[in-house]
Amino acid sequence: QVQVAESGGGLVQPGGSLRLSCVGSGSTFRHYGVSWVRQAPGEELEWVSGIYADGSQQFYAASLKDRFTISRIKGQDTVYLQMDNLKPEDTAMYYCATASKVPFSEWIAGRVVTRSDWGSWGQGTQVTVSS
Repeated sequence: QVQVAESGGGLVQPGGSLRLSCVGSGSTFRHYGVSWVRQAPGEELEWVSGIYADGSQQFYAASLKDRFTISRIKGQDTVYLQMDNLKPEDTAMYYCATASKVPFSEWIAGRVVTRSDWGSWGQGTQVTVSS
């Protein structure tokens, strides 16, 4: 079974940047698309971004695509989320999730995010944007 682990969160001032990493283990990780999902305190899960298994296409929530960049190198076990010009409203726990059969287009269209949509989740990495 594939497992994932996130890192790279922390405290950053508004306007700053962070790069999150998601490391996958298990022989099948490279065959799965990967999503980043976040959850702010007291809020529902929010799909942030996704990338194909081969890295050939990237997908973003409309409100974030100008500031966030997802990437992976084909054949490697790490997916990155570069976050620039961070805002206080980006404060959340960020999760890496994989092994889903749901097309990325559905989340872009506003599909309600539930953990059961993915076969594997990480423990999350906290991002706090504050001055």
